[in-house]
Amino acid sequence: MSIERLIYLPLGGAGEIGMNCYVYGYGRPEAERLIVVDLGVTFPDMDGSPGVDLILPDVTWLIERKDRIEAVFITHAHEDHLGALAHLYDQLGRPPVYARAFTANLGRQKMDEHSHDPKAIKTVSKWPQMTAAGPFNVGFVPISHSIPESSGLVIDTPAGRIIHTGDFKIDENPGVGEPFDRALWAEIAAGGVKALVCDSTNIFSPLPGRSESTIGGNIEALVAGAKGRVVATTFASNVARLKTLAEAGDRAGRSICLMGRAMRRMVDAAVETGVLTSFPTVIAPEDAAQLPRDNIMLIVTGSQGERRAASAQLAAGKYNGIELKDGDLFLFSSRTIPGNEKGVIKIMNQLSEKGVDVVDDAGGLYHVSGHANRPDLEEMHAIIRPQILIPMHGEHRHLREHARLGAARGLQSIVAVNGMIVALDGNAPKVAGYVETGRTYLDGRVLIGAMDGVVRDRIRMALNGHVMVNVILDENHEPLGEPWCEIRGLAETGRSKAPLVEVLEADLDQWLKRASDKVLKDDDKVEEALKRVTRQTALDEIGKKPEVTVVISRLT
Repeated sequence: MSIERLIYLPLGGAGEIGMNCYVYGYGRPEAERLIVVDLGVTFPDMDGSPGVDLILPDVTWLIERKDRIEAVFITHAHEDHLGALAHLYDQLGRPPVYARAFTANLGRQKMDEHSHDPKAIKTVSKWPQMTAAGPFNVGFVPISHSIPESSGLVIDTPAGRIIHTGDFKIDENPGVGEPFDRALWAEIAAGGVKALVCDSTNIFSPLPGRSESTIGGNIEALVAGAKGRVVATTFASNVARLKTLAEAGDRAGRSICLMGRAMRRMVDAAVETGVLTSFPTVIAPEDAAQLPRDNIMLIVTGSQGERRAASAQLAAGKYNGIELKDGDLFLFSSRTIPGNEKGVIKIMNQLSEKGVDVVDDAGGLYHVSGHANRPDLEEMHAIIRPQILIPMHGEHRHLREHARLGAARGLQSIVAVNGMIVALDGNAPKVAGYVETGRTYLDGRVLIGAMDGVVRDRIRMALNGHVMVNVILDENHEPLGEPWCEIRGLAETGRSKAPLVEVLEADLDQWLKRASDKVLKDDDKVEEALKRVTRQTALDEIGKKPEVTVVISRLT
């Protein structure tokens, strides 16, 4: 009996949507050689992570085993699959990174921005080319999604073949990028597949997925019927949709202007790598501002309510000299990702207040998903016929429902969440252990751990306010004058109708006058007592227990 094993370990993306990071290992237990599939990010919300720029998976387990990492493979260029690579590259021991041309182009830009060698990302060709990485051989198989050159991975191991779908949909006419090829996938699966590790995002969508090609006519009719300025927003990475929007505007006789750095970068990368061979002529924003309102169509960033993107700037006022007015049209050709609803609705209402007509997805008239719906997942199961099904890329409810779907077809299924080590070398998947997982925050230029307390303290100050207490003690440990306070994020007056600062200072002064010499000699005891008095007084006055910082100055 072999003492080597094949393992699967999600560190992000299993039990959540976004922040994808998956590890495969083969070898003796605790000595497996490893490959990493995707290193993505998720985006913060102001309630749960105020001030944070990005959220990355906690890859401490990988960092501690970086000498065993053979390579990183990136399935496609969405931020939730690629965005953490440059941030974590050094910590992971600078392993070789493999991606197809479009993904590699965008990845190299990120690496260069972080002072890494862009050549660390190696461009690979599509299937049947295979890349050796220790005990693994990995091939990139074209699969349709909402960004060009998405790929599922064929991962050959001594214990059998794994197919890792990445994000995908079944679309035989995606407009830009490669269509789904049933015959190719059936050929790949013909020799038997140990495990299918499969996208679960749309498991609850009961109808078959729709092709990108089905919405072009609807968008064209909408733009052709508009009287004022037309603006459309979508995911910057959805190059096929950008082309659909631009061609609709072009056929309606409008000049096209792309607004937003991310959008221009995506189109440039698509052109440079040959993914995009034709695109309507675009004009600069400064030229767009000079054209009559009914002669221009803007395609802008910010479909998810990002406050610094072009959509939010246009909703709030002017952007690049352009202002929206009564009678203009604004199209959201996108689906709002759960958690982003507040930001999107705020923009929609700001636009409405200007008299702008806001059009959203409208039940699928102007947007189709990039993920496989339930019937498409069933078809993928039928094509691949795996021995084991492992749902990934979804919240727990998505993974559980997908596992149920597989079990109903007779597949060995398991709900594997972040941190669960699953052994795949037997006839059925088995839980082989657990590792600690979590989140790492990009806060400005610094990576901080979820347990470091920075975000926790920021949330506490946001919820409770802050008081700074200043005290001076002389050589004899006697108070020199009265203490003084500074408050932030608190009501200025409370129940007594007197200024809160004055009430705090009076109560703190009373405590200092009553305190014994023994206590006043001990900074820790003075600090603890002053915090207690401050919180109690604030609670009595305004019903809040603020965060308190005490500064004790001693004269010597």
